[in-house]
Amino acid sequence: MRADTTGKICLDDIYTRPDPRAYFSTLRELDYYIPQLAKPHFRALIREYRDATGVRNPTVLDIGCSYGINAALLKCDATMDELYERYSGPGAAELSVAALLERDRELVRSRAGTADGVRFIGLDSSGPALAYATGAGFVDGAVHADLEENEPDPAQRELLAAADLVISTGCVGYVTERTLGRIVDAAPAGRLPWMAHFVLRMFPFDPVEKILDAAGYETVHPAETFRQRRFANAGEQAQVLETLSAAGVDPGGPERDGWLSACLHVSRPAAR
Repeated sequence: MRADTTGKICLDDIYTRPDPRAYFSTLRELDYYIPQLAKPHFRALIREYRDATGVRNPTVLDIGCSYGINAALLKCDATMDELYERYSGPGAAELSVAALLERDRELVRSRAGTADGVRFIGLDSSGPALAYATGAGFVDGAVHADLEENEPDPAQRELLAAADLVISTGCVGYVTERTLGRIVDAAPAGRLPWMAHFVLRMFPFDPVEKILDAAGYETVHPAETFRQRRFANAGEQAQVLETLSAAGVDPGGPERDGWLSACLHVSRPAAR
């Protein structure tokens, strides 16, 4: 498998298919569970945001949303095991994309009460993944953009400005402070969105935190680490361990045991 500059295997092709079957079939073999581990933390932050602001139906922007996985887990109270079976279990390969979409729309309809009034906007550079997430009803709006390279256009900026909370599970590091800065710039005056990002340990969060601090945020870093997925092979593990060491991060954690791992960074507007 081809690796990127960090040593992590490149899985770009599974994010550009017209449906999520390749995504789930591939990641199931690697025990990819970070969205499941992140789910209770996102739910807790949404509850805290409601209590602090009085906003009963907040809008959540998911950066790097791909096929709407975080939204599906939160909006439908689904689990990763349920989604793995749904897209890579018996009979999934025989279904048409239209049949998959209709089945997902029925899931969203049947679990409408579990969404609790939360609206989801997906941000991703993959048009096919966003189209599926929108067609399935997992996300309620989509921003198809590469904010690393480009400023949002007026329509995209309007969607970004609607965000009350911003979440991500693994894209920060590939997505940098440029994207986060443009999201912050789109926020209405006096209403910065709260943020929670799960970031692989090999990626320093300092550049993002510096941008957020300048915008008026305070960031906390809980000590817990979260297993993202297993390494695909020994070569990937060895190269990631080297990347960790080069970044000044102790490589003796979960990575030694065979797991890519992430840290949680929670940013809230500083009290005035």
